[in-house]
Amino acid sequence: MKIVQSLLVGAFMILSINTISAQYGNGYGGGGYGSGYGSGRMNSSMDQGRSQEKPKEIPVEETVGKIIEKLKPALTLDALQEIAISNILIESIKRQGVILKQETNQSDQMKDIQILSENTERKIVELLNDDQKEKYKVLKEESKNPKKSKKK
Repeated sequence: MKIVQSLLVGAFMILSINTISAQYGNGYGGGGYGSGYGSGRMNSSMDQGRSQEKPKEIPVEETVGKIIEKLKPALTLDALQEIAISNILIESIKRQGVILKQETNQSDQMKDIQILSENTERKIVELLNDDQKEKYKVLKEESKNPKKSKKK
């Protein structure tokens, strides 16, 4: 009985050692830790996963361009107003990115973004004439309540 038991324990030990060394690349011609066939494939798939996780950032200028495309016909902006508002929006979006990257708590970030939004809106309104200001207010209300504007 002891012979059978010791044979089983010996076989288990040999199989365990062989499995462990195969995992570290020694079982298939690897020259040490991490150089086996499996580890190379695993690392390349992990690198691909990391690059896919990060979404592509939309350029600020492209975002501002889309906003201006909506504002220009609605407010009948002239070229000078268009350029000035574009610059204000670019600066605002860049500052918003900086605020979001800061390591502060979320409520502080929200307060900073709210202040930035108010300042941006104030700067934009300063560039508009009276008729454009009224149209801008209507646009702001419609953007806050998109369901109501679609029903009309």
